[in-house]
Amino acid sequence: MSTVMNGSEHAPASGGLLSKERTIAGPGYNRWLVPPAALAIHLCIGMAYGFSVFWLPLSKALGIKAAIACPKDVGFWGQLFATSCDWQVSTLGWMYTLFFVILGCSAALWGGWLEHVGPRKAGAVAAVCWAGGMVISAFGIQQHQFWLMLLGSGVIGGVGLGLGYISPVSTLIKWFPDKRGMATGMAIMGFGGGAMIGSPLAALLMKHFASATDVGVMQTFLVMAAIYFVFMMGGAFGYRVPVSGWKPEGWTPPVESTGNAMITRGHVHVKKIWGIPQFWLVWLVLTMNVSAGIGVIGLASPMLQEIFGGHLLGLDLKYGQLDKPQLTAIAGIAAGFAALLSLFNIGGRFFWASLSDKLGRKTTYFVFFVLGAILYASLPSSAAAGSKLAFVAAVCIILSMYGGGFSTVPAYLADLFGTQMVGAIHGRLLTAWSTAGILGPVVVNYMRDYQLGLGIPREQVYNQTMYILVGFLVIGFIANMLVKPVDQKYFMTDAELAEERRLAHERASASEASTAVAVDAAPSSPVTVVLAWAAVGIPLAWGVWMTLANVAKFFN
Repeated sequence: MSTVMNGSEHAPASGGLLSKERTIAGPGYNRWLVPPAALAIHLCIGMAYGFSVFWLPLSKALGIKAAIACPKDVGFWGQLFATSCDWQVSTLGWMYTLFFVILGCSAALWGGWLEHVGPRKAGAVAAVCWAGGMVISAFGIQQHQFWLMLLGSGVIGGVGLGLGYISPVSTLIKWFPDKRGMATGMAIMGFGGGAMIGSPLAALLMKHFASATDVGVMQTFLVMAAIYFVFMMGGAFGYRVPVSGWKPEGWTPPVESTGNAMITRGHVHVKKIWGIPQFWLVWLVLTMNVSAGIGVIGLASPMLQEIFGGHLLGLDLKYGQLDKPQLTAIAGIAAGFAALLSLFNIGGRFFWASLSDKLGRKTTYFVFFVLGAILYASLPSSAAAGSKLAFVAAVCIILSMYGGGFSTVPAYLADLFGTQMVGAIHGRLLTAWSTAGILGPVVVNYMRDYQLGLGIPREQVYNQTMYILVGFLVIGFIANMLVKPVDQKYFMTDAELAEERRLAHERASASEASTAVAVDAAPSSPVTVVLAWAAVGIPLAWGVWMTLANVAKFFN
């Protein structure tokens, strides 16, 4: 590796421990220390995907063995403040929705701030919000006040989700200009893997703390908040940013706007992004890809059970003909199927993002939409034929492309709009995720209920839904086809770029001309790199092992 420095960049470090000036790497720094720092944060906030593990215990928080039902006239708003009856699972599920709405909003609102203050401060704020939100939620459980849980984990924790999610994007892309997709894929893979670690850990903790008078969720929240805070702060303090102009030794930047890569050398300011057509096209690309994928994720388990019914147990019976023990048995099989999908979701984040470095981002999304449309359209026929293998294989690949869409888009943005403010631009793009989080499940759930109301057999109610999702992918395909290189008029001038770099690198010393301060004079030790990867690799390996144990139920 090499670094490009001028004399002014050797000035003493200034600012507090969280300032960006204190995070600028010196010569000899090993860039492979940055991905584990990002993973440490993403593996923690990724537990947002696994919060459903708390719903059933919380639905019996007062009754312990059986839920104490609220009076019929107590609706959602009444349950926010009710202290004498248990919350419904459907009510608790609103926290999950709130997570991703607030994630998108906070990432959009504070993405520009992140670019100026750097990933360390943003990561530390994310740690305080995510862990602090869980502490507030624990107090809400203890007081049996659901509004406190929504405020704690939903709103404050959602802010932590947004800042934590985008905190490494710009930094990783600047450290890995030669492997943009792979670098962001590694970090965002962690977000998909967070539930693999957090869900079984939460189950073990709840089992440990449960008693005749307590379901053990409050204590579990407190313990996990402490663990997450330590790991996230470790990740935040592990972040380093390269000096301006840094590039890997021997690497030559690609020619601007060639073929599918469309890689620019200019930089767009985030304040202009709302007015650029390419941003809205990529926004639509992500919305359609995620809407289709998230619709399948939400119904993957009931789809498998209702389509194949007793055939999952080797019985020639439909879902409605099964007795309670048989329903319990296929529910266990479906849980293993869901675990299998989580592995493909995670693996796809790294695989597709890395492949995009070879294919180009635009081509990679064309693969998502064309292959995805074929696979979605094949599900009704494979279900009608009773082919479990074809059905499961198709859904697994679909879920890999769902994860791949998230991990590929930061590199797509960097290619189109430059790297200077890609984290802030990515933050605004995540409003697409918030939109898809509502659009996908609403369409899929509405269609399922509508067709059940028409008397259509359970094994056939998903057929029309799959074709609607194919329509989503067609819209995404057209939007992706229309993406062209960004017009030069949108890029910052040299003077504007110099001012933005001054704000980003020397915010505490605006009058100085230098744009970076090298603080790590000593080369990185190989032992440090190994220990950093072990700190995130061991928990992730444990999560994969626990997930594989559930997958085994499916294959058995």
